Amino acid sequence: MKLTVLHHLIFTRVLLAFVCLGAPITLAQESARSPNPAIEDKSATLSPQCDAPNADIAMPAPLVNMASLLERNKKLTILAIGSSSTYGVGASVRGKTYPAQLQNILEKSLKDVEVKIINRGVSGEVAANTADRLMNEVALTHPDLVLWQLGTNDALAHITPSEFETIVHTSISRLKKRNIDVVLVGLQYTPRFARDDSYTAIREALGRVASSENVLYVRRYEAMQFIAKSRANLDMLASDDFHLNDLGYQCMAEHIAQAVITNLFVRRRDTGAKPK
Repeated sequence: MKLTVLHHLIFTRVLLAFVCLGAPITLAQESARSPNPAIEDKSATLSPQCDAPNADIAMPAPLVNMASLLERNKKLTILAIGSSSTYGVGASVRGKTYPAQLQNILEKSLKDVEVKIINRGVSGEVAANTADRLMNEVALTHPDLVLWQLGTNDALAHITPSEFETIVHTSISRLKKRNIDVVLVGLQYTPRFARDDSYTAIREALGRVASSENVLYVRRYEAMQFIAKSRANLDMLASDDFHLNDLGYQCMAEHIAQAVITNLFVRRRDTGAKPK
């Protein structure tokens, strides 16, 4: 299959991101996957207000099960789980939550694939609470991909990094045993918590988990911080100066979409799971 110019660009940016993050790459890994015919050229496009460097948007990792499903043009079921940023506190209507906007983006970006995103966000949850109900939600919804938004409430509740890491590691292991791809969606950025020690500790813990588990990590804090510093006139927060507004959720959805679709091109030999 011939690569389009944009496919070359996307693949190159992914490889550069790996190099910048220090992740090992071999020639075999570079050529392990060709672009998927189910993906439109416009799939990685970000709107001007949401544009951010790749390294700030995500820490790359493969989505083997999702890639396999798209090769067969199957229905794609995604479980979005987490706290208020998943539920959509601050959105003007339910259609402006990040899962709803993400579904619209994926439906436009994937050819002949039925995309269904199930929103199971519960406002105020820490990772331990989400983990308690995660496998029940999986049994009910049978997802191919889990988007787990987490960390903000753990930082505010001063959960210890070691406790947080153990909970997340255990949950990811359970999902991998069911051959379910996992994407971790990180902490929200707000200026008032930019120097908070607990915020820093949980962000670092989440990065360690993603790296050791080889799962895709959407670095929401870094992407939002970049936008806040480079486009000071943009307001992505709701009236409480903490939760996101419609634009904030739009950028969140666009960043997750770019991370997910771009990483369909990435395959490493040890993924811990076999495609369904």
